[in-house]
Amino acid sequence: MKVEANHETKQTEIPRTGADLLIETLVEAEVELVFGYPGGAVLPIYDALYRSKATFKHVLSRHEQGSIHAAEGYARVTGRPGVVLATSGPGATNLITGITDAMMDSVPLVIFTGQVSNSVIGTDAFQEADVMGITTPITKYNYQIKDIAELPRVVKEAFHIASTGRPGPVVVDIPKNIAAATSSVKVESAINLPGYQPTKTPNPLQITKLADALSRSKRPLILAGAGVVFSGASAELKEFAEKYQLPVANTLLGLGSFPGTNSLSLGMAGMHGSYAANMAIYECDLLINIGARFDDRLTGNLEHFAPDAKIAHIDIDPAEIGKNISTNIPVVADAKEALKGLLKSSIEMPDHKVWREKISNNKNDYPLWYERSDSLVSPQWLLEQVYHVSNGNAIVTTDVGQHQMWAAQFYTFDKPNRWVTSGGLGTMGFGFPAAIGAQLGAPDDLVVSVVGDGGFQMTLQELSVIKERNLPVKIIIVNNNALGMVRQWQESFYEERYSESIFSQNPDFVKLADSYGIRGLKVDKEADVVAMLEDVFAYDGPVVVDCRVVQLSNVYPMIAPGKGIQEMIGVTK
Repeated sequence: MKVEANHETKQTEIPRTGADLLIETLVEAEVELVFGYPGGAVLPIYDALYRSKATFKHVLSRHEQGSIHAAEGYARVTGRPGVVLATSGPGATNLITGITDAMMDSVPLVIFTGQVSNSVIGTDAFQEADVMGITTPITKYNYQIKDIAELPRVVKEAFHIASTGRPGPVVVDIPKNIAAATSSVKVESAINLPGYQPTKTPNPLQITKLADALSRSKRPLILAGAGVVFSGASAELKEFAEKYQLPVANTLLGLGSFPGTNSLSLGMAGMHGSYAANMAIYECDLLINIGARFDDRLTGNLEHFAPDAKIAHIDIDPAEIGKNISTNIPVVADAKEALKGLLKSSIEMPDHKVWREKISNNKNDYPLWYERSDSLVSPQWLLEQVYHVSNGNAIVTTDVGQHQMWAAQFYTFDKPNRWVTSGGLGTMGFGFPAAIGAQLGAPDDLVVSVVGDGGFQMTLQELSVIKERNLPVKIIIVNNNALGMVRQWQESFYEERYSESIFSQNPDFVKLADSYGIRGLKVDKEADVVAMLEDVFAYDGPVVVDCRVVQLSNVYPMIAPGKGIQEMIGVTK
């Protein structure tokens, strides 16, 4: 019997490496930028990147800390997850500060770390670190890839987890043998996470309770945090506040969620908040917290925080509600959805004319103040000029310390996603690399990085990045030859014992900028500041400005440790 040959050929996938699958999945996730630094354990990934036709760009930092802070800046400005790639061992551990920073401030990041091969994990192999153990308490979730077949699914899940619910960092640890192995796995799009279902829509009963409490309130106040920004709820917040004429105080990370120039804005509350904002919290009878976590720098002594108020707390993370402050009306929901629900509710216009008048008087009678300098530049005045010359349109990034508080106080933000700073962790060295990510995320915007002379020296090597990419970041060094906030605390609480807080030697920052091929300027007279800023902001390229400010300037108002929110010092001259 004659048998007919079957000439039908079986279609098979072309084998690809785990690294190839990673690149393909990043492309499918519409990643724009990857911030990274190569090393042995990620060489297969970098080789795949070299061979690929990836639509995203790689940004080579000069230190892994620069990579992750840049990714944070990108995420804060665009709302998209920042993506980081680092090698095993020291590459991964150099990311720990940034991962913790992102976790504290709810910044969406997806971090890929190389790892030694599966066969030697646990043997103290060269450049091995227990990334899973190290990052478990500082990530929203973490993975270690055991099989190449799971790589595409894990990467997709990582992006979903990082950017939904309360945003945060997710780590994916990829052993070198997984990155180098080949497979015919198809890149699947399906995500199945039945145990991860963030609550976005509020319980209608809780919205009704809050609406009823607002109708009965005589002294209502909104506290707006970063959750408003992350949910894109600024327009709804403005509509809600204006509809019912509700005063709004902001947390440090919530600045820009409500227009700072609006007559209902009280500015920032907390340790260095305005008198009007802090006293409003102390005296209100209804506090509506939208997307803030009641951290200690906001509340001061908990016994004195909104002591007579009914507390309503809207937050997408149920773990935050009731954690620090007892809550009367909990609303687990996305801020935007909760505000939409409130706007649709039947709320009687609260009768709080007397309350609004008192708040207005506090704003007028106790404004932020500072003293001008006869010699060097007043740092507060400097930040006011940055605001005026930029017309309030800049994206501002900062390090941590006095300059951060002055920027928060004296640069008024009317829009969200324009204020990029380290809140919960208080990370020095954050501001400058964050500006790189912000500028890459918003290439047409003016990005001003306000840094201290201490913090800038922690990550200044990233000057190479802005030079090679000609990123027009404007770096303003508020140079007081000191660790300013440390020095202020030593003055106030340690009888002026300035232990290791004064710099006896700083580099010549102008020459430093020049060594990187970047324009550098120095200013030490207030008469020269405005013209300098106009010149710098108009310049098409990066600039480093060494601005010499008064060393003994302090940030006021201030709530001393252990004191209540109403017990501010330095309210007036």
